[in-house]
Amino acid sequence: MANELFVCVENACRSQMAQGFFNALATEGMAESAGTRPAARVNPQAIQVMREEGIDIGGQKPKVLTPVLVARSDVIVTMGCLEGCPLAPREKTMEWGIEDPAGQPVEKFREVRDDIRRRVEQMILQTGGV
Repeated sequence: MANELFVCVENACRSQMAQGFFNALATEGMAESAGTRPAARVNPQAIQVMREEGIDIGGQKPKVLTPVLVARSDVIVTMGCLEGCPLAPREKTMEWGIEDPAGQPVEKFREVRDDIRRRVEQMILQTGGV
């Protein structure tokens, strides 16, 4: 199973949720997340909607995308920021194009969370991590 790296701009919502789902659901491999311009903290609404799923991402801290994180990752998943991720080599990057829910109602966070869960579950099935 591969090491996954989920990347979004602030590393405060989408990539944190993806990391949380992957690490909770996969039996092999591990995930990290990072951002091109990390926020000061994980978005409280992202924490809330993930707790609704029984996954606590409240202890996570946004971090910057670095060459070290890229080098130790087998697959990099960008969440709508592929063009802004100059460190992500195209040969090991996939783009999910997920809308950033920041600043929107909690219902949008739930919609994005559910989309991310489906994609992470599919990724795990395809790579044999369950």
